[in-house]
Amino acid sequence: MTPILDIQNLRKWFPVGGNLFGRNRRQVKALDGVSFSVRPGEILSVVGESGSGKTTLGRTVLRLTEPTDGAIRFEGQDITHLSRRALRPMRRRMQLVFQDPFASLNPRMTVERIVATPLIIQGGFSRAERRERVAEMLRLVGLQPHHAERHPHELSGGQRQRVGIARALIMNPSFLVADEPVSALDVSIQAQVVNLLLELKEKLGLTILFIAHDLAVVGHISDRIAVMYLGRIVEIAETAALFRTPRHPYTEALFSAAPVPDPTLRRGRILLEGDIPSPLNPPSGCAFRTRCRFAEAACAQEVPPLREVAPGHLAACRRGDIALQGVLES
Repeated sequence: MTPILDIQNLRKWFPVGGNLFGRNRRQVKALDGVSFSVRPGEILSVVGESGSGKTTLGRTVLRLTEPTDGAIRFEGQDITHLSRRALRPMRRRMQLVFQDPFASLNPRMTVERIVATPLIIQGGFSRAERRERVAEMLRLVGLQPHHAERHPHELSGGQRQRVGIARALIMNPSFLVADEPVSALDVSIQAQVVNLLLELKEKLGLTILFIAHDLAVVGHISDRIAVMYLGRIVEIAETAALFRTPRHPYTEALFSAAPVPDPTLRRGRILLEGDIPSPLNPPSGCAFRTRCRFAEAACAQEVPPLREVAPGHLAACRRGDIALQGVLES
């Protein structure tokens, strides 16, 4: 099956510091050689600690942030170096749902104007067509017609996020990047929004890159999961396989912090020492080695490649002899 999104060796480095003439500038390696693909109709989730590069990845694959190096292929077309004019028609097919449903909505606009903005920018729609399309989208995300005349401050957090989803879907995209779309919502509302995304995926045939840090949400919504650490993907696998048999020590540590929904069961907590290293000066070799309980001297020599350790299961760890604990599936 041809992937809808294919990323090869993607890098995004942000220059910082330096003198008045731009010399001696250092580079923040937000993404450092990321490769993966997304199959049509699937939900691929990206998890990792804050600072691992998840949001930068989501914005870069959409070309909202310009890549430093690598290749981005969307629906079979290389969009890495397309001009803004050439990229504009592609924007209809790839959209973003933002993390903060309040900050991402213009407080001066009504809901109708907010949702209709992509139609206005792309052009070719009459006012009547725009109003009809907006009403259809609001119904699709579970809002009522009277919400169209309200402003963002008159809505609840869950309603605002539904408006953000309606705006992202107004152009009938095939691919959606959802950047922590439920992290700013109450737990009860999170479940509603996650279930809405699942329903929309089935109704509209969407492919979703879902960025999150909540493993319970990720386990519920994902077909596959990619684990990021310091700008690199360290493991990627089907959801059930990753939860049952993680093959990278960082994945194991993340899962050990997830609560088990059974008070009679206990699982050993793996505490990582120190903070995630600075992307300004990442460790040599395996970036996780400074916090890994299985690290050995050879781990500092070279960056371990992302290799297949089981059918459909890839991990970037040179230690193939270690046994790791997973989590119980819900």
